[in-house]
Amino acid sequence: MKSIVNWKLFRLLLVAGMFGFIAVLPYTLTIQEETLKELPISLPLALLLSFIQTSILLSVVIFIGLYLRKRVGFELPILSDWIAVRPVKERLKPLVIHSIKFGVLAGTLILVFDYVFTFLINPLESFENIPWQAFLASFYGGIVEEILTRLFLVTLIVWVAEKIVKSKTEKSKTINIWIGIIGAAIIFGLGHLPATALITTITPSLVARAIVLNGIGGIIFGWLYWKKGLFSAMVAHFTTDITILILFPFLISLFS
Repeated sequence: MKSIVNWKLFRLLLVAGMFGFIAVLPYTLTIQEETLKELPISLPLALLLSFIQTSILLSVVIFIGLYLRKRVGFELPILSDWIAVRPVKERLKPLVIHSIKFGVLAGTLILVFDYVFTFLINPLESFENIPWQAFLASFYGGIVEEILTRLFLVTLIVWVAEKIVKSKTEKSKTINIWIGIIGAAIIFGLGHLPATALITTITPSLVARAIVLNGIGGIIFGWLYWKKGLFSAMVAHFTTDITILILFPFLISLFS
């Protein structure tokens, strides 16, 4: 009897996702140090509860993503081949290089547009990144956020769109995929606003900034997910975070 999802792939993504969650903790504990002091429960208990909550959330979204992906035509070539012990070496290097290039592109565009927004809004409070913490935090973006946003959200939106639009033409399928990519990027951007609201008042310009900056990455990563698979989107997202959190500050320090 054929399984409803590939459970080996499910376990791989869940373990990777929980690694991403643990990896981001030093960065999170540093930038939210003052907020964490006001917790009504002890920090270890809060971390334990957060770990449990994240594991449940990831389990659900990974299951749904894997269940729906084949129904909308999304493949996971590298990851599927890894768990099936099929050779990936020849394809891996060019794919990683390709993904890194798009990750640097996304990071550069985000930095440029973020600078443009400084003419429209007051600069948001910034935190000095500790390089090793920023490096580890990049695994969260590359793994966890790609599971949530691409594997789950893009796939779900495309599946819903195909249920609404009954046309099976190649054009309608492409439109549905772009609806999923753009829709997920917008939702992901808006999802950053509650955290922004903790440090400043939300304005239309801030909403636009959140959508544009996250939309740049979301569209590029979504396109890679569609064309190259989830692993490619993960590598690109990781590279983007490295570009923004580590490479750019390092370059600025050289000229300051």
